[in-house]
Amino acid sequence: MDYKSTVNLPTTSFQMKANLPQREPEFVKFWLENKIYEKALSKKDRAKTFILHDGPPYANGHIHVGHALNKILKDIVVKDRLLSGYYSPFVPGWDCHGLPIELQVTKNLGPKAKQTQPKEIRKLSREYAEKFIKIQKEEFIRLGVFGNWENPYITMSKEYEVKIAKLLIELANKGYIYKGFKPIHWCYHCGTALAEAEIEYYEKESPSIYVKFPVVESNIEVDGSLFVLIWTTTPWTLPGNTAVAFSENLRYSIISFDNKEYYIMASSLIEDLASKLGKQVKFSKDISIEEIKKLKVKHPFIERESKVVFGEHVTSDTGTGVVHTAPGHGTEDYEVGLKYNLPILSPVDDEGKFTDEVEKWKGIEVFEANKHIIEYLKESGMLLHAESYRHQYPHCWRCKNPVIFRTKPQWFFDVNNPELKEKAIQGISNVKWIPEWGKVRIENMVKNRTDWCLSRQRAWGVPIPAIVCKKCGAIHLGGKWGEYIINVFEKEGVDVWFEKSIDEIVGTNFKCDKCGSSEFEKETDIVDVWFDSGVSSFCVLEEREELSWPADLYLEGSDQHRGWFQSSLWASVGLKGVPPYKQVLTHGFVLDELGRAMHKSLGNVVSPLDVIKDYGADILRLWVVSEDFTEDLRIGSHILEKVVDAYRKIRNTFRYMLGNLYDFIKDDVIEYSKLTDIDKWALDKLYNLVISVRKNYEEYNFNKIFREIYNFCNIDLSAFYFDAMKDRLYTGKKDGLKRRSTQTTMYYIASHLVKLIAPILSFTAEDVWQNFFKDKEGVESVFLTEYEEPSKEWENKEVREKFDTILKVREHVLKGLEVSRREKLINSSLEAKVILEIKDENIKKVLEEYSSDLWELFIVSQVEISTVGSSILKNEEEGIKVGVVKAEGQKCERCWIYSPTVGKDEKHPTICSKCLEAIE
Repeated sequence: MDYKSTVNLPTTSFQMKANLPQREPEFVKFWLENKIYEKALSKKDRAKTFILHDGPPYANGHIHVGHALNKILKDIVVKDRLLSGYYSPFVPGWDCHGLPIELQVTKNLGPKAKQTQPKEIRKLSREYAEKFIKIQKEEFIRLGVFGNWENPYITMSKEYEVKIAKLLIELANKGYIYKGFKPIHWCYHCGTALAEAEIEYYEKESPSIYVKFPVVESNIEVDGSLFVLIWTTTPWTLPGNTAVAFSENLRYSIISFDNKEYYIMASSLIEDLASKLGKQVKFSKDISIEEIKKLKVKHPFIERESKVVFGEHVTSDTGTGVVHTAPGHGTEDYEVGLKYNLPILSPVDDEGKFTDEVEKWKGIEVFEANKHIIEYLKESGMLLHAESYRHQYPHCWRCKNPVIFRTKPQWFFDVNNPELKEKAIQGISNVKWIPEWGKVRIENMVKNRTDWCLSRQRAWGVPIPAIVCKKCGAIHLGGKWGEYIINVFEKEGVDVWFEKSIDEIVGTNFKCDKCGSSEFEKETDIVDVWFDSGVSSFCVLEEREELSWPADLYLEGSDQHRGWFQSSLWASVGLKGVPPYKQVLTHGFVLDELGRAMHKSLGNVVSPLDVIKDYGADILRLWVVSEDFTEDLRIGSHILEKVVDAYRKIRNTFRYMLGNLYDFIKDDVIEYSKLTDIDKWALDKLYNLVISVRKNYEEYNFNKIFREIYNFCNIDLSAFYFDAMKDRLYTGKKDGLKRRSTQTTMYYIASHLVKLIAPILSFTAEDVWQNFFKDKEGVESVFLTEYEEPSKEWENKEVREKFDTILKVREHVLKGLEVSRREKLINSSLEAKVILEIKDENIKKVLEEYSSDLWELFIVSQVEISTVGSSILKNEEEGIKVGVVKAEGQKCERCWIYSPTVGKDEKHPTICSKCLEAIE
């Protein structure tokens, strides 16, 4: 008889080879055409909501791997909450205004750009943003990300733009918005002011110079000329100098290297200067703060006084302990300038060139002017020393060029308002920050934050809808004018600001409430793009019926503590007094395999689109959780190959279970009390896995989930349970209790596990569901289900502890079998009979209880528990001796186990009694 046909070989349409790049688009199509996301939401109770608010990516270029990391993490959270029974709508968004798009548009226009009107620049910018929203949307959907892709929020939509203007006016009415004359970061390549969030620090080589400021009046007598010595790395700011700043907390000295010229500087820095000059100090004498206060100092090359002042910002870390002070070119200098009523000079134009106020270097770009100023100082005898100095210097986030500090009238958000700052700090303490260090980081940033420069000198953005009375100079932003202009915007959109003259907009409808004039000039600046996204919680969460304010979660990269988290915080505490989020979760940056930042010049950029094409989106999704995403993550071909290996193990776990469930239906389920103990052990493992994974999803410990699921599939199931159960599944009686017991267990494992992996391996989970559970459960998609609570009776401490003992003994058995293979005693473990000698009575008791099952658990033909002192057993570890001998009896043709019962049955002489029972 051919016994092969009697063996229960696994069969399933669930493929071993995933073919993810080819098959995933089919699932995307299925989700979209069948509106799976919408159906999932419609089934939820809106009383139980979870709102993750999307920080909008910029609508410029294809998505990069950082975008993929961010959107996949958000998708994992949203899908987990959906499966947990929450109403969890996800509205994706795009940031559309701002410099990068406008620069690209003007670049495309070429020489025509300077003659192009703002309204045309805006039209082209809008088209450019629309193009990339469409591209990025398709790329995000291909990642398997669920969301309201048909109706995302877009910061350049008419409604959103009007709301931005409305909220700006509301903040102005509260007294938080003002126009002021103070130093700001200025990028003269991009021709605009920049906020702190738009500044990046890179290493730069600057001139380092020691400059002499002549002392023209003092009651100090020296035998030569007396100077105050300053150190600077920005010679170009010297034309704006109006003071020299000392510290009342430092000791100062008068020193000389030649007894001809004498310099006043901090005592603790004398040695450092002498070393630089390679000279010996020939004269040194302390000078008191009172004496310093009486000094009158002259600018080194301009006929004016440089006033002696004192500031907390002056230190003895480097330089001379005396700071050249140009109030128009630095925040600290500006503060000192206000305190001492110093002139605020900023003789630099929008292109970064000196104005007519600096006649000698008029029209020269400031960094180019450095060498001219140094040469002039040298020629005039005002330069003591010059060298190069490498340091971290602010650069423009967009064009990567060094920026300058200059003073120009700008619009500011008064975030230094004490009441507002206090609300912000209080608000931070009421938010859950993950990781916890995020709280300290943003708190320090908020405490040290200077007023937020809101105005940008560009065309592509929401206008700051302020007007200035031509007659009396009064500035109007809020109040009645604010109400009027919002009315106009709601009817015509904000483009009207750029398309019509101020007379057409105002007409006779508004008069200056100070002087009654109806002649005005229009503000031409636009609002900072960070304000656009900073008010998104009000423009999106408050405006959409399916959403609610505040958000449960903001989830972005760790750079957003100084970006979106902070701009959102300031806008929210200004408008509502509290933050717009309950939790803030941050992820790290993506680096290459060597831990380097990705740059085209290094040729190490990994595109998510390439990863999808080569491996599939599920591999990218699994990579996201394979590392601790709160730190920087690494990616590359070697790392991805390891992820592929882990993926295969998880996929093959499902394939093995589905293959062995081909003849199993729900009616075949065996009640728990009748399950075999090894199946109860597997369900105990499953119970603890489900509880732990659910908790880790809730706490965003995705890396732990990856390890837990991988270990469950690889160690608990594949390496033990599946192997041990293979005989009963393949050769057991088709509807026998033992086989149905294991099938019941596998059904529970597969049905829970497919849901647990769904937020991460969304395509694979859907593949499993469509292949097996869709018909059995009568549910269209895995995402239309919810997690099930594992049965409490599955938690079985007694069975767990017994199997801990069995698995410990099994390790020793496997070692013994391996030795026997090497010694050529056996080829297959089924050729073996294992003899055990156990000293520990507790272990022995467990083994005796399961004596009839040990052959199955150890995958051998027979197991004998011997009495202590058997001469055949020589090796002993932990009180356990293992002996391996040839199994008794003959090999069963059907199950390959050796048994003395083979040959006992006349009709079936080649099979064992176990197999005989299975086929009859």
